[in-house]
Amino acid sequence: MAGSLSDAATSRYERDGVLFPVRVMAEADAGELRRRMEDSEARHGRLHYAPKPHLVLPFVAELVRHAAILDAVESLVGPDILLWDSSFIVKEPGDGKRVSWHQDLTYWGLEPTEGVVSIWLALAPATVESGAMKMIPGSHRGPIRRHRDTFAADNILTRGQEIAEDIDESRAVDILLRPGEMSLHHGRIFHGSQPNRSADRRIGFNAQYIAAGVRQVVGRWDSATLVRGQDTHGHFAPEPRPAAEYDPICVGFQEDMAKRRKEYIYAAAVP
Repeated sequence: MAGSLSDAATSRYERDGVLFPVRVMAEADAGELRRRMEDSEARHGRLHYAPKPHLVLPFVAELVRHAAILDAVESLVGPDILLWDSSFIVKEPGDGKRVSWHQDLTYWGLEPTEGVVSIWLALAPATVESGAMKMIPGSHRGPIRRHRDTFAADNILTRGQEIAEDIDESRAVDILLRPGEMSLHHGRIFHGSQPNRSADRRIGFNAQYIAAGVRQVVGRWDSATLVRGQDTHGHFAPEPRPAAEYDPICVGFQEDMAKRRKEYIYAAAVP
């Protein structure tokens, strides 16, 4: 399969379910992206977990098409690539927020799962102190485990969802990243993170890329953006690209998408 990752790197991803660090851009360029994100926050409000910011922010629409990101993704899912989702994930210093152990594909309704890959691009240092992600290598090779909702106040996840079994945390690996580096991970891998105990925000850009043949099997409607190659399947409604910040047409699409996705995004959750 073509792409920028070596055979050894793709084999490591297949074995572990995670690959890091992969350098995407210089630290200075990541710092500029952070500045643009925080400038947007100053004008429009906090971007943490805002749905699909690539729909309303032109610089994010450019970022999701970054050649170094797509070259790495192509190594894992092939040349025809759709962007299914994106978000900024921000941990504020001292807020005590954590992420419980979970598997992403519990909630997404995407199949086949091997055609899905997540990237997490650091715009600020991801360190143990700042609450970098932890992952259990190899845990993606098993099935989706039963999850339970805790609604814990200190949990970043919407319902405090967590894997309903004991996790051997001695096997966990800290996903340490410098600004401009990214990790790639499988949607079934066990992962979570601890609170940010540093003096700075921990800022990451998270995106889910899928092979064009992947389908939404839970919801009746879903959308995605073609970012490389061709989409000869048509499983997802195409998304508009913003010409300006918060273009009204794009905002309307974003709001409709978020509402319709809420109707099914948790339908596949295991009670």
